[in-house]
Amino acid sequence: MSLRTAGSVLVVFLWSVTVVLGQNGWRVTYTTQSICTLKGSTVELTCSFRYPRGKVTTTFWFTEWGTGVEPKDLGQDPEYAGRLEYHGDKKKDCTLKITDLRERDSATYKFRFITDQTRGKYYGHPGVTLSVTGLQVKVTGGHQDKTLTCITTCTLTDNPTYIWYKNGHKVKEDTSSLDSDSFSDADSYSCAVKGHEDLLSPAVYGPRNTSVSVSPSGEIVEGSSVTLTCSSDANPPVQSYTWWYKKNGGDYQSMTGPQHVFNQIQSSDTGEYYCVSQNEMGTDRSRTINMDVKYAPKNTSVSVSPSGEIVEGSSVTLTCSSDANPPVDKYTWYFQNETFLNGCGQMYNISNFRSEDSGHYHCEAWNGRGSRNSTALMIIIPGKQTSVLTAAVGIIVVVLVLILCFSGFMWFR
Repeated sequence: MSLRTAGSVLVVFLWSVTVVLGQNGWRVTYTTQSICTLKGSTVELTCSFRYPRGKVTTTFWFTEWGTGVEPKDLGQDPEYAGRLEYHGDKKKDCTLKITDLRERDSATYKFRFITDQTRGKYYGHPGVTLSVTGLQVKVTGGHQDKTLTCITTCTLTDNPTYIWYKNGHKVKEDTSSLDSDSFSDADSYSCAVKGHEDLLSPAVYGPRNTSVSVSPSGEIVEGSSVTLTCSSDANPPVQSYTWWYKKNGGDYQSMTGPQHVFNQIQSSDTGEYYCVSQNEMGTDRSRTINMDVKYAPKNTSVSVSPSGEIVEGSSVTLTCSSDANPPVDKYTWYFQNETFLNGCGQMYNISNFRSEDSGHYHCEAWNGRGSRNSTALMIIIPGKQTSVLTAAVGIIVVVLVLILCFSGFMWFR
């Protein structure tokens, strides 16, 4: 067996025990029945043929043969366009060269020739089984005692020497496995076959560029549906995602999965969030994002100062309070359900409280998300209210007495 290479071209000549089939002088001899070679390389399927008489008019290789029709010439297949080179002749050599091999080229290839004689057609069985494989790095073991193995889907025919690369630099050869007590999460590893170093395996590496995206983007409004998605570049693919979050200054909590979904997000969900991705090669964490949930004013209320009994002539201050995000940017005051013309701030001051100021007060808080009214607060001057009540009772008594006197007078008459 000899191996010739040029760049990424792998040419395989296998001079094993030949397979000779045929009868009455018809025969096709394949130098091997099975070849396993690398994706991206070049292979030669070597064979020779003999026939008893006549002249060969047609030669071709095929992989498919439908019932009742001639097999399909690979030279007419668009899949092989520009990649087939027939190195044989029409006398005895039937060697075929296939370049830029692809995994879908894996098949059993057979040679057929046709002569100018009646029934002068023949093909060689069983043909050459071609398996095309790429290199892959398999990761086994724990985080601190991993083993990397360069694997293929079939056993390479030429029994090659393997080479290992770390971050693109050669670190070891002559072994299909790479052992280490410690692999860095930031490093990447790949393998190749000696003599065909440009046919590298895909690199394996720990998660990197881990990030969190928010959908929908833009302002987050209470009651809406919000999805946080963790994504990461990793090979092998990420095995697990872990979310860490701290709501409104509380302790960190965790959950697993690539997404964190809020069907109806609440103001209590405001806080810090980040995710950690992990595969067999290591871990990586995203930056922390701050979830700021916007909502209209809530829990709006009115407080009065000083508290307790209100004295006529005293100074009274009303304060409107409300929970809102963004903060309240406008307050409106109401007295007996009528808007104050001069009550626009968070605080409303009455410097000389009089009896006519007694009544119901409430406020309305506004921000960019909406508004909310407080409950009404009743403010009175106790002394004045008692005098009014006494006068009212006195008037009622006088009226009753007059009615009784009039009734008695009418009855006496």
